[in-house]
Amino acid sequence: MGCSRIVTNFAYGENMNHKKNVADIIGMKKKGDKITMLTAYDASFAHMLEQSGVDMILVGDSLGMVVLGYDSTVPVTMADMLHHSKAVRRGASQTLVVGDMPFLSYQVSIDQAIANAGRFMKEAGCDAVKLEGGQDMVGTVKAIVTAGIPVMGHIGLTPQTAGQLGGYKVQGKDVESARKLLADARSLDDAGAFAVVLECIPDKLAQVISEEISVPTIGIGAGSGCDGQVLVTHDLLGMSGKFIPSFVKCYTQLAPQIKASLDNFQDDVRSGNYPDAEHSFSMKYEVEEVLGRSSE
Repeated sequence: MGCSRIVTNFAYGENMNHKKNVADIIGMKKKGDKITMLTAYDASFAHMLEQSGVDMILVGDSLGMVVLGYDSTVPVTMADMLHHSKAVRRGASQTLVVGDMPFLSYQVSIDQAIANAGRFMKEAGCDAVKLEGGQDMVGTVKAIVTAGIPVMGHIGLTPQTAGQLGGYKVQGKDVESARKLLADARSLDDAGAFAVVLECIPDKLAQVISEEISVPTIGIGAGSGCDGQVLVTHDLLGMSGKFIPSFVKCYTQLAPQIKASLDNFQDDVRSGNYPDAEHSFSMKYEVEEVLGRSSE
């Protein structure tokens, strides 16, 4: 398969302290080890994810909704993605970072797709890029891979073109669409993608796809049969404060805790309880003495 064109001469498990790369991720599937991927959009979150040992960090175009306040991912630009990808790279130097190619950064022409993918590598320090689409994107994936840039595919529910799919709905529920998704996955595998995200498809179909292709599948709303899982970090931490998809497991609810802390801060300031002596700096001499002012 095409993945062999991206990485060579690495024995998985040889040095667990080195910076992770796509060979590690492919090797995890071969060993049967589950893969974890989470989103980050800034250095502080990226650092926390790296400290937790997550296998990959996705700088997702979901930042459009999570960070920038858009209603979808469509308005996100290359400038947005590069800005946030640079921050994530600074926060996580030893984790494989995947930059999400935004809408119309790779669909217009193959030359433009290669150039923009290259910017993620050269300017932002990403290790790979992700793009949406199946058989229709095979030529683009091949060209980017041939240029030396690892590509992660993304099929099923593809948010950038959700309008064409009838909205944010589960894909592949009938025989025809299920067969198309399997063909899409095989095509991406053959084109050289090192992994494929499967979003919002039936769990049995995702399991079949995972068994049929040689590269890892990363599921989001696609059941436990995938080789790995990805979630939006803000969702699993209960920070979004908006609609949470049914496939998301919230491991904590930070939004209420954050609001309570903000309320307490304002109450303390308004009541004069903050800052107190513990949170202030003192002087050896009285202010009046230092300034030569009379205390009368």
